[in-house]
Amino acid sequence: MHRVPDLPELQATAERLGTQLSSEEAEVYRRHLTRMLAEFDDFVQARAAEVRPPRFPGAREPGYRPGPDEDPHNAWTWKCSVAGSDEGILTGKTVSYKDHTAVAGMPMAFGAHALSGHVPDFDATVVQRALEAGATVVGKNVMNGLAGGYGFGGGVGDYGRPLNPHNPLHLTGGSSSGSAAALVDGEVDISFGGDQGGSIRIPAAWSGTVGHKPTFGLISHFGIGFGSDQSIDYTGPMTMSVRDAALALEAVAGYDGLDPRQTRDVPDWYDATSGLTNEIEGLRIGVLREGFLGATEAVTDSVQQAIEVYEKLGAVVTEVSVPEHLTIGAAQMALSAEAALAVRGSGFYGAFTRTYYPEDTIAAITRAWQHDQELLDPRGLLTLMAGEFSRRYWAGRLYAKAQNVRPAFIAAYDQVLSEVDLLVMPTTITQAPQFEPIDDRITALDFALQSPVSQSAVANTRPFNFTGHPALAVPCEKRDGLPVSIQLVGRMFDDALLLRAAHAFSEAVPFTEWLAVEAA
Repeated sequence: MHRVPDLPELQATAERLGTQLSSEEAEVYRRHLTRMLAEFDDFVQARAAEVRPPRFPGAREPGYRPGPDEDPHNAWTWKCSVAGSDEGILTGKTVSYKDHTAVAGMPMAFGAHALSGHVPDFDATVVQRALEAGATVVGKNVMNGLAGGYGFGGGVGDYGRPLNPHNPLHLTGGSSSGSAAALVDGEVDISFGGDQGGSIRIPAAWSGTVGHKPTFGLISHFGIGFGSDQSIDYTGPMTMSVRDAALALEAVAGYDGLDPRQTRDVPDWYDATSGLTNEIEGLRIGVLREGFLGATEAVTDSVQQAIEVYEKLGAVVTEVSVPEHLTIGAAQMALSAEAALAVRGSGFYGAFTRTYYPEDTIAAITRAWQHDQELLDPRGLLTLMAGEFSRRYWAGRLYAKAQNVRPAFIAAYDQVLSEVDLLVMPTTITQAPQFEPIDDRITALDFALQSPVSQSAVANTRPFNFTGHPALAVPCEKRDGLPVSIQLVGRMFDDALLLRAAHAFSEAVPFTEWLAVEAA
């Protein structure tokens, strides 16, 4: 028996939509709604043929949630073993995923207890392709998610704080924090994170891994959750070696027809490995002046030493300037508020595109939004309220302007990248800060709504979520027991060149050795 709103509920709904109805008018609307909702109910219940969700074939064991003895740095929400094809470029490699990526048969909670127990029945493209390439999926990693998290400190979040293996008293970075900890612990070869403002590259920098945010659209985002605008959201590999990052990119990159963000500029297949070991003599590197603003002395000195290594390898280094680097954050912030509101209104995986829509996941998250908002990230609620008032005060102009200024920001970087081959700067302007627990509820709430740690962390990462340029975080060295990271940024779809430059650096400064030895 289908449900029908009563008159007060109908009138309240109309008022939220911007109009007031008298009792007589509401009764007329109610009569027509009764008919429409009955038709909707019939359709939902009907045994109509539906497309089968994408899923790598084969039986899967359900896996388990590891205890603290097996997971001392709290890197894992779930462990499993899903074998891929018998051969492929990832044969022998283990792969894990941030817990916003669908792996059929494995729980996916998006970092929120309110969604614990949800199990998708389909594979994200990055899962399907990794399995096709011979990888073995070994689990899901703790993330900052729909309930917040501790990657940037504070006192709000579910699933606990992933500990930095280099120094557990310090932060791992968010939001792909569990992925970074698992990699440094040597428990997985490749972990795919997610990045809306630096959430691959920041934990890579603070925890000492390679972290790749690819060119926008190069890796399909199908089957991966997002909480803000799809035009700033990415997935990409985190690894302990540049070679593994290149293998992972080659295995999963390319057009798939399921992600509406992918244009036909995205190739069907991407070669990330054939030129990986080529020399970099003559490579033109631009040192981004604005990227060092506010950086600590230790970070500045370490990155400058990394640049000197490039000079010794034959690269031609010059200083360059992109003043827009300092103002682009305002545009992305303006974009995010109404975007979050739009995601809430259209559904967690969006709307309007001919693709596969995972019904169970959409329903689970919608129920959490409707009934468990108090259990979710308070920053998400703040963003929603900002979007609501933005829409009310500026009637959509804010979001439109934020999208429409994007080409000018892209052009500013492209102009410099027409004169050099890639840009370098610190990935983050500080090393991993010390964790400061917050027990007071109001103080924790205030910190969650505007974390000063996260605001400084995104200074050099967030701009390239907005523009779409590929960006790669590469460890430099340790200072006082904590990693420092250099970020390489390149032209659109020039990800292979970034990996080649990073590989040359890693051969000259074998960071895998000191990271692995000291983390063991």
